[in-house]
Amino acid sequence: MRHGSIPGARGRVLPLSLLGDPVLRTRCEEVTEFGPQLARLVENMFATMYAAQGVGLAANQVGESLRVFVYDCPDDDEVRHVGHVVNPRLVEADGVVLRGPEGCLSLPGLEAGTERYDHAVVEGVSLDGAPVRVHGSGWFARCLQHECDHLDGGLYVDRVAGWRRRKVLWQARRSAWGG
Repeated sequence: MRHGSIPGARGRVLPLSLLGDPVLRTRCEEVTEFGPQLARLVENMFATMYAAQGVGLAANQVGESLRVFVYDCPDDDEVRHVGHVVNPRLVEADGVVLRGPEGCLSLPGLEAGTERYDHAVVEGVSLDGAPVRVHGSGWFARCLQHECDHLDGGLYVDRVAGWRRRKVLWQARRSAWGG
């Protein structure tokens, strides 16, 4: 039985920042004020992520240049991981490098084979400033690395080269949202 509220249940769905929006290419600011406004942002981010059927969402993807991300992502063993990290730092990314399909809510409907490590550790704090350390393997490790990239102004297409990169960028230009 689940205790507490479902993340995002009281949140508002926010508009997503799409490829080409400068906020996605700017390193996000450290969070310095903890309180109701930050809690509301996290709640809204969960609502937005769920509405868009994503597994992770960074604050700049909803137009807020703050170092915060939320996630609801399984690992390769189908263990579900749900949470948020404020002021995250990717402190470990190691193991086997795997190329797997990767998409992004800021490039809706597109994906490309992207190389990521199969293990990652992120450290940061919670909404109340308590230390957080999140370990991820497989698909969840990919999610953690992806969201940390966002907060540094990066997108998964930056990690894709050659014909894969050309193809996904061509698809973005031809999409209804990227035209």
